[in-house]
Amino acid sequence: MIDDIFSIGRRRRNYSVEGRVALITGAGHGIGRELAEVLHDRRASVALVDVDQDAVGAAAATLGERALAIAADVTDRAAMRAAIDRAAGHFGRLDVVVANAGVVPRPATVRTLDGRDFDRVMDINLTGVFNTVRPALDHVVTAGGHVVVVSSCAAFAPGMAGAPYMISKAAVEQLGRALRVELAPFGASAGIAYFGIVDTRMTHDTLDHDELGRELDDLLPWPLNVRISAAQAAATIADGIERRAARTIAPAGWEPYALLRGAINVVLDSALARDPRVHDLLRRVEARATPS
Repeated sequence: MIDDIFSIGRRRRNYSVEGRVALITGAGHGIGRELAEVLHDRRASVALVDVDQDAVGAAAATLGERALAIAADVTDRAAMRAAIDRAAGHFGRLDVVVANAGVVPRPATVRTLDGRDFDRVMDINLTGVFNTVRPALDHVVTAGGHVVVVSSCAAFAPGMAGAPYMISKAAVEQLGRALRVELAPFGASAGIAYFGIVDTRMTHDTLDHDELGRELDDLLPWPLNVRISAAQAAATIADGIERRAARTIAPAGWEPYALLRGAINVVLDSALARDPRVHDLLRRVEARATPS
C-alpha cells in the first residue's frame, strides 16, 4: 500500500499550467493579483475574481489576452456559481481553482469581539472558500485539474486577539485535506497553501498601522516574524500547482513549526498564558474594545 501511495505521487508531478485555465479569487490585490500574473506568464489563461470591480478590471487589463475580470463577492453563493460558469464558458474549460480571498479583523479578544466581525471573517475566509470551490469541482474533475485553498500558518499558531482569523484558516486547512483525498479517485488533486506574514495591504492595515497590532507582531520570535512579498507567495503557489503539491509553506522558517506543532503548541500556549507582556497587551486590547 505504501508503494502504491508513493507511485501515485510520482505520477502526479509535472503538471504544467501552460494552456490551462485558472480561476483565482481575491485577484484584485496582493497575492491573488501577483498569482494571476505568474500563471499568465507561464502561458495559462486566468479568470480574476474580486469584489472590487475596478481593481480586478485593472489587473486583467494589465495582463491583456487570456485574462478575464469577474466582479463577484465570495460570500454570495449564487454569484460565485455564476462566476465559475462564466469563466468556464469564456475559456471553454476550467482546470485550476485558487480560493485566495480573505480578511482579518482588528485585534480583539473573544470576550470583546463583535459577533458581526466574527461572522464576516467566517463568511469570507471559510464559507467563501466553499462557495468558490464547490461549483468548480465538476470542471476540475473533468479536466483532471487542481484546487488550491489558501490557509495560513495562523491555522496552527496561537490565536490570542485574533481568534476568528485563526479559526477560519484552521477550518480551511481541513477543507483542503478533505479535498485532497476526495478528488484523488477521479484524477484530480488539491493542495493547501500556508503563509506566515505576507507584505500586503491587509498586513499593513492589521499590524503596521495599528498600535496594538504592531505590538502583537513584535511578540513573534525569529524566524516567525520574517515577512515575504506577495510575489514570493504567488510564486510558491504557482510552483505548488505545477507539482500538484499537497501543501506549500513560506517562509521556510515555519516548516519545523508546521511539522512539530502538536508538541510546540503545548509548550507555547503554556508560556504565552504566563507571559506578563501578553497579559498587558490583552488587557489593552480589551480596554480599547470596551466603551468607557
